[in-house]
Amino acid sequence: MAIKNKPVEQFDTVFSLNDSLELSSHYDYERAQTRIFKIIVIGDSNVGKTCLTYRFCGGTFLKNPEATIGVDFREKTLELDGERIKLQIWDTAGQERFRKSMVEHYYRSVHAVIFVYDVTSLSSFESIPEWVKECSRHCVGPLVPRIIVGNKRDLRDRQEVPTSAAQFLADSYNFPLFETSAKDPAEKEHVDAIFLTLAYRLKNHKPLRLKQPSENSVMHLWNQSEQEAATCQC
Repeated sequence: MAIKNKPVEQFDTVFSLNDSLELSSHYDYERAQTRIFKIIVIGDSNVGKTCLTYRFCGGTFLKNPEATIGVDFREKTLELDGERIKLQIWDTAGQERFRKSMVEHYYRSVHAVIFVYDVTSLSSFESIPEWVKECSRHCVGPLVPRIIVGNKRDLRDRQEVPTSAAQFLADSYNFPLFETSAKDPAEKEHVDAIFLTLAYRLKNHKPLRLKQPSENSVMHLWNQSEQEAATCQC
């Protein structure tokens, strides 16, 4: 809701060198045409960040997930209006002791942010402004799209955060608000809508990266980011 051991068989097929080159060229072409966007998912521990990303990328609910230590990383490739879009989704640990050593790298070169709270936990909702401030402290620009998500909507009898309060907070930041459940299969389309909303918005802006960078370009971007961080006035 807007307020997702088989035995190895042997084959006789023989590929010629030309076939191999053609396949390689096709792969490189496909990869070069894929626009890649980094989305980070942040919020307190136990709000269901990992389950949300798992539902979107895998289509199922992750039962008994272990607490994220450091970063959990998933990818999903979409085709929107005939264009290939790859979403790289970074799910970070909510506990400060697991995040401290890698938080700078986590926020670097981010294209969109999803803030998640648990509708049955008022404290997780009250933490959202602090997560918004953390983004600003780490130089996430004001034009980077952001969304607020209230998870665990299936637990209506335990809900502590009124939708009206969540909508008021979202409106104060001019962020879209979604309420959903990563657990309820009927909510999969709502989960998908969260990520698709960001994907369409990112697609319609000038891309920051058009293809997977080479090792040399990664080092260049890394050095450039370090220089920018040294001069950032945030």
